[in-house]
Amino acid sequence: MENTTSLERFYAEKSTDYYGHARKEIVPLLPPGRIQRILDVGCGRGDTLAFLKSARRCERTYGVELFPEAADVARERLDEVFVGNVEHIDLPITTESLDVVLCLDVLEHLVDPWSTVARLAALLKPGGALIMSIPNVRHFRVVFPLLFKGRWNYADHGLMDRTHLRFFTEATAKEMLERARLDVDVVRKSGMESTSKRALNGATLGALEPLMVFQYLMRGVKRS
Repeated sequence: MENTTSLERFYAEKSTDYYGHARKEIVPLLPPGRIQRILDVGCGRGDTLAFLKSARRCERTYGVELFPEAADVARERLDEVFVGNVEHIDLPITTESLDVVLCLDVLEHLVDPWSTVARLAALLKPGGALIMSIPNVRHFRVVFPLLFKGRWNYADHGLMDRTHLRFFTEATAKEMLERARLDVDVVRKSGMESTSKRALNGATLGALEPLMVFQYLMRGVKRS
């Protein structure tokens, strides 16, 4: 595992786009109506919550961001931003006060995402939702080099981003949410959009789908 200094260097080498762009694909997973309180973990420059607020989908916005430079930008757009590692800081947010928590391409970067999800779930109201996106380690670009070449090579971005510390399949990602007493009611899959992939998946009766999904977008709803 990389030490903290090395990981910070890798983050510093990423382009500025890494810390900002609105994740509009989450909109269908949001609860209906206007959300009162929403937290974005790893909010970057605050693009996603700023977009939702401008669309009048949310009222009060909170963000957590590891890097002060991105957090400074987010502060100009969100109601409150907390700077630090979500695994180490105590968030000044009342238990069962949030309607939605976003963890978009965040959990795979944590040392203990399971405990973090449990702590974040405690901040949700009963019926509130945690929405996460997470890469699929069963993708053929990961599995084939490992099986046929014995290679597990990290990269600057993508599925094998060198800042990823944990790896998940669809099943283990669901289990992480369920351990936090969240019921998974929506799973969306990216990477299956092309006609050729859909045709191949259909011809194999869905057997190859886990090898072609690039990322999962999931919603876990807190039990009442």
